[in-house]
Amino acid sequence: MKIGVFATFMSPQATPALIADFAHRAESIGVESLWMGEHVVLFDEMEFPYPGSRDGRIPVPPGGGLLDTVATFGFLAAATKTLRFGTGITLLPQRNPIYTAKEFTTLDWLSNGRIDFGVGVGWCKEEVIACGYAWDDRGERCDDFLDLLEKLWTEPVISHDGPHFKLASCRMDPKPVQKPHIPIIVGGHSTRALRRAAEYGDGWYGFALNAELTRALLARLDDQLGRVGRNRSGFEIVVTPSSVSPATVDEFAALGVDRLIVQLGSQRPEAIDKRLREIEQYVRQCV
Repeated sequence: MKIGVFATFMSPQATPALIADFAHRAESIGVESLWMGEHVVLFDEMEFPYPGSRDGRIPVPPGGGLLDTVATFGFLAAATKTLRFGTGITLLPQRNPIYTAKEFTTLDWLSNGRIDFGVGVGWCKEEVIACGYAWDDRGERCDDFLDLLEKLWTEPVISHDGPHFKLASCRMDPKPVQKPHIPIIVGGHSTRALRRAAEYGDGWYGFALNAELTRALLARLDDQLGRVGRNRSGFEIVVTPSSVSPATVDEFAALGVDRLIVQLGSQRPEAIDKRLREIEQYVRQCV
């Protein structure tokens, strides 16, 4: 099992120097990948609470916000050599799919194939609407956009006539370095998300889970993979645990998790130092 880190880089703490230094140190201790989530705008009032915190709010410092994943990974690709980068997750149904395809194939090209494309439908209704899209059909739109992205990344000449996006015959180059395309890691715990992973994914991403919940979700995922004639052979299981210790690392490995993405947490320098020492132990444990 490989060990990665999930880092919610936020201004004003996440300066260029802090981010580059963290990436260098993570790479030096054998961390396999760095994952980031995205939210382009934040809201004081939301219909649905943020599922990753007790109070239902994204824990952002006063006057701060989340850094953009694409720009940050481009910055880090130039500063590292082996570290992979994954989105956990890209909120695909609130994005323009043409620009998204171009951004990520460029990242893959410039990083020499070190990008994983984690996708999901998101939970923040207000953000989807702010980006110009409807909320209720975001799942269908996600599927349509995934169909389109795969064409843009693999076919020399592309046209698309989907229910949510239409594209006349055109070309997009360069193609991704990774073949047949950038790995698509589908996130989510609902039945539809697991089905989407089985239908479109090269892997599945579960977030804020313990071993017991992961075991149950993997059983449901296996059912969905079986429905489309697939199994977990060649299919990556990526999990960010709700908490981690040497014992839980072993538990996740026993479940067949391929990549355990440990949350970094606080971006205070002393907290980062402590967390990296802990993460280095998990890396050594999995060697």
